[in-house]
Amino acid sequence: MPPTLASLVQHSALKLGVRAGGERLETAVRWAHPSELEDPVPYLEGGELLLTTAMKLDAEDPAAMRRYVRRLTDAGVVGLGFAVGVNYEDIPKALVEAAEEQDLPLLEVPRRTPFIAISKAVSAAIAADQYRAVTAGFDAQRELTRAALGDGGPTALLTRLAAHVDGWAALYDASGAVVAAAPEWAARRAARLASDVVRLRERPAPASAVVGIPDDREDRVELQSLGTGRRTRGVLAVGTGAPLGTAERYAVHSAIALLTLTTERSRALHDAEQRLGAAVLRMLLAGEPDHARTVAGSLYGGLLDAPFRLLVAEVAPGVPPETAPGGEAEAPDPLTALTDALDAAAARSGEYVIAVPDGERLVVLAPDGGAAVAACAEYAERSEALRGAEARPHERSAAAEGGELAIGLSAPAGPIAAATAFRQAEQALSVARRRGRTLVEHEHVAAGSVLPLLADDAVRAFADGMLRALHEHDAKGRGDLVSSLRAWLSRHGQWDAAAADLGVHRHTLRYRMRRVEEILGRSLDDPDARMELWLALKATTPSGAD
Repeated sequence: MPPTLASLVQHSALKLGVRAGGERLETAVRWAHPSELEDPVPYLEGGELLLTTAMKLDAEDPAAMRRYVRRLTDAGVVGLGFAVGVNYEDIPKALVEAAEEQDLPLLEVPRRTPFIAISKAVSAAIAADQYRAVTAGFDAQRELTRAALGDGGPTALLTRLAAHVDGWAALYDASGAVVAAAPEWAARRAARLASDVVRLRERPAPASAVVGIPDDREDRVELQSLGTGRRTRGVLAVGTGAPLGTAERYAVHSAIALLTLTTERSRALHDAEQRLGAAVLRMLLAGEPDHARTVAGSLYGGLLDAPFRLLVAEVAPGVPPETAPGGEAEAPDPLTALTDALDAAAARSGEYVIAVPDGERLVVLAPDGGAAVAACAEYAERSEALRGAEARPHERSAAAEGGELAIGLSAPAGPIAAATAFRQAEQALSVARRRGRTLVEHEHVAAGSVLPLLADDAVRAFADGMLRALHEHDAKGRGDLVSSLRAWLSRHGQWDAAAADLGVHRHTLRYRMRRVEEILGRSLDDPDARMELWLALKATTPSGAD
């Protein structure tokens, strides 16, 4: 504990007496400072015990003393020590009454107690308090280190940290999700700080912020980013009822160092696993499942024993990276944000995934029905919900930066069919890009109609070119060849039925179809010609016109 006015009064060698403000003696003293100035405020910082003999003060003037004491209290002075037997045999009544009015502790300093003795007592107490804080900090560092090296993981470290700061602690992963908290009830409080964590992650590491929990005035929460590079690898939250003291600050700094070391070590291991996963994926796509199993070993072997899905994601070319507010640091690009979300989901569920950057793409092999696939779907839903929203840049999370991200997801497959699954994912990716969607599953494409695929500029251009001559013929008022062709094809070449639909004689319809063949230079007996003409008609027909 730092020195207080009460501890100085109780100091047997100082012999200090209390003349006013006795109920505020528990106030901490930052320093003891003698001054004979009428206005010492410009030379004070606050928290001082001011010592004076009133050499230049008219201590018997009530108005002057009220002004003097008011200036001291406004400057944050915690107490006034008045030496008696020097200029005044006793503390003047005017000063005592002014101190009582302002509730300022007024201490009587006997003549035999030099001011330097009081200053030394304060200095010694401050030094002792700092020594205790440093010692407690080292003790905390040892305990936290033992917890970090034990089998309890981050939760054990957070438990010890929460005890040292007399509060709670939580750890967020790179995606901003809570991965550990102590005590257990703290996880609910930590989850309410998601938006603050997102804003902190967008700043270059190391970064910190002091925030409050919504609707909770008791907690003061410090957020600290984790990571040795500019990119944040995680965030530590420490909640307390008051600002951290020196010993608590040592404990927090030790926890940050240990968690950063653990995070970077885990990252290095993750990178090594990623290289191994890339080799396994290449072998699967090359049609060598047996070799892939051998390389996968016990790390990824279980992933190949159950149905999996392949995911291919890419960002539209030419999209510039966005910056965090104020241009402090680049915000995570969509592929990085997606990778973080998948890794975090897989880590929480204890499943393995293979995520391999491939140029401007990301290729992921994940268990069918697992947490990573579900996280991908949730990511896509958030992106779809925010697409076109008028949110300001600093209100958008990293996950929301997926407006230009497209993802294709294959059907469930096994090692033998990995190459097929990869083609399915690429096909679904192509559809997602064409439709302006964030995520498309191959199963949905295969189960749907081919007609939506005609909504492509290249297909429309082909259709317009194929039918242009017929439209030009009809525009000159020499027949209705386009509608006649549509009716005839819709009736599978049945003359009577098509003619009835058009309200013309079947010989008229036969004549029109011969004109179509002459103009296009193609035979309607050719099934390929019929197919292309029908698709061209569908591609150029407005929705709902059929």
